[in-house]
Amino acid sequence: MLTCKDLRISQGDFVLAADVAFPKAGVTAIIGASGAGKSTLLLAIAGFVAVASGDVAHGDPFTDAAPGKRPVSMLFQDNNLFPHLSIGDNVALGLPKLGDASVVADVLACVGLSGMEGRKPAALSGGQQSRAALARLLLAERQIVLLDEPFAALGPGLKDEMLDLMRTVLVEQMGATVLMITHDPDDARRVADHVAWVADGRVNVPRPTAEIFADPPAGLRAYMGQMG
Repeated sequence: MLTCKDLRISQGDFVLAADVAFPKAGVTAIIGASGAGKSTLLLAIAGFVAVASGDVAHGDPFTDAAPGKRPVSMLFQDNNLFPHLSIGDNVALGLPKLGDASVVADVLACVGLSGMEGRKPAALSGGQQSRAALARLLLAERQIVLLDEPFAALGPGLKDEMLDLMRTVLVEQMGATVLMITHDPDDARRVADHVAWVADGRVNVPRPTAEIFADPPAGLRAYMGQMG
């Protein structure tokens, strides 16, 4: 289980507090208004933003570990693909150590990209690039996966397809703990087990998805009204 114990992140006048646990082997949707601190939370867990106090732990604390030494992979909206590398080479970057080319081929097949190892990212559609990024996360074998709206630029049908694939490969096959930022409550309804509402400088305790949407806190209710 991923825990943020008395965590405090301070950036200028902005302070974000979190004292929460994120359930293991499932998806927690992180929802909040723009500027609420959703990305700040994920960046702190990944080690790209310093914390003022408190601990981040997955069994053992890793608060002071360098980003590369944490049990964490992170995927951003641009999919983090290097344009000058082939898809096969991009995916191979996820390997914890040098491996057989067949390993890359197998994981590309798992996400529906068989035979595309030699293509550059620019030769792939947005959905195919997202699949390649998921393949790299699979090879990294990290037990915590942080998703900062990686499918937001996709059309509704393709986005739903990628959300379903994400859950299948990361949670059901890999058993990862996934934190997924989204601005769309329907994304959470589709794939999230829990939802954590971020508002007023605090990450609230995750609640089961059906429960929180059936009886949302006032801020989330207002947010969903604005979305409509």
